[in-house]
Amino acid sequence: MNVVFTGGGTGGHLYPAIAIADSLRARGANISFVGAADRMEATIVPKAGYSLVTVSSRPLSRRLNFDLFRTLFANTVGVAQAVSALRRLKPDIVIATGGYVCFPVVFAAKLLRVRAIALLEPNAHPGITNKILAPMVHEVWGAFELPDQRFVGKYVHTGIPVRSTLHALPSQEAAVERLGLSTKRRTILAMGGSQGARSINDALTSIIKTDGLPNGWQLMHVTGEKEYDRVRLMLALDGMYDAPVVRPYLHDMADAYAAADLVLARAGASTLGELVATGKPALLIPYPHASDDHQRVNAEEFARTGAAVVMDDREILAGKLRGVLAEVTAPSHLEPMKAAAQRLAASDPVATILARVDALLTLN
Repeated sequence: MNVVFTGGGTGGHLYPAIAIADSLRARGANISFVGAADRMEATIVPKAGYSLVTVSSRPLSRRLNFDLFRTLFANTVGVAQAVSALRRLKPDIVIATGGYVCFPVVFAAKLLRVRAIALLEPNAHPGITNKILAPMVHEVWGAFELPDQRFVGKYVHTGIPVRSTLHALPSQEAAVERLGLSTKRRTILAMGGSQGARSINDALTSIIKTDGLPNGWQLMHVTGEKEYDRVRLMLALDGMYDAPVVRPYLHDMADAYAAADLVLARAGASTLGELVATGKPALLIPYPHASDDHQRVNAEEFARTGAAVVMDDREILAGKLRGVLAEVTAPSHLEPMKAAAQRLAASDPVATILARVDALLTLN
């Protein structure tokens, strides 16, 4: 079986693709990726052990302006490059996992009548690229039970694949010790993505400096690489430079999730997939500037399961995080959230998707 993945720009588009690719490769499939030369996939895909073919692409524009002509030109070139690449790779199935680079590749796959084309939609509210691609694909795989209306008739609820290490976490005690935390306190894992979230970092820094965490709790604060020096400087000014709870980034999140009793995070699709896989309750703070406000929609859909509470970024700026943490960490609130989160962890998105790959290739 020859499988071509396309997607990129963010870890949320790449890590699910790599999780699926790893399982397909274990079954003997030939795997290739098609992406952009100047985006995250240029580093992450080769590091994961896969070849990357690059094509031209630009974000699809909603407005009639000069950028629209640049976009049309770049994507037309990208379609021609993708046609050439797909003729060489001869895929049985093309799997698109998000990002504007998917457009020229899926369009080329449709032109070449590839046997099966699937689209992974990790968000509750699809972006412009996936809205346009929906009519071109045979099936849409998604994170939430109810599909967007554009996907009706093609939608399969699969969940979002995550790295295999998150399905078999180490013991909580061992993880806490490796991270330099106390085994006598419960742990909040706070993270704002690889780039960090300034509003969250500022609120948590204030809480750390004033010893404002709930009684009996400690913080594992992943700041993001761009925010790390700024956060450490603010702590250093108060004589807290050696605090063991602050990290810039963790390449392997298994210990962090194993240590966590509660996760505080943005509501990106990959984060929600990790919360499902690890069965962790969460306080979600959607990124307010995400396109079409999709993180807020993600968070609200996830909260309906009972596994999360949603807090607005404006509330963070207004200094309300401390009070919300006190409420959420109360046993009467946290234990039902934990039970709901653990029920979600029973699903296996990769296994479901592998079954859909087999079904699509049988039907087509």
